[in-house]
Amino acid sequence: MSHFGQHLLQYRKQRKMSQQELALKTRLGSQTIEKYESGLQLPDTQTILKLSTVLDIPASELLEKEYQDSPPLHLDPEIEQLVNEIGTKKAKLILRKAKEFSEEDFLRVMQMLYKIKYEEKSL
Repeated sequence: MSHFGQHLLQYRKQRKMSQQELALKTRLGSQTIEKYESGLQLPDTQTILKLSTVLDIPASELLEKEYQDSPPLHLDPEIEQLVNEIGTKKAKLILRKAKEFSEEDFLRVMQMLYKIKYEEKSL
């Protein structure tokens, strides 16, 4: 089974969808979905975008080589809990953006968020 097929199967099951439901929502045949999941066939770019839209995940998630059901070992329990609370998609987005900021920029962003959350509500 290809990495793509494994990811497609995993995300479809997470969404509690059958192959037939996914096929219907993406306007593909259920045998086509079966071929993708078994690694017998790979979809074109347009089809990958359709699948990712229906599954509500970035296309890159379907194409990543490694998929992990659970967080890596030795992950701080508080971080694991926060990721579970906000969801993996949001956590990845936040972390990807956070690594682009310097420590000073990050502190300014945190101050702005604090002001938005607490100071503007009291006005």
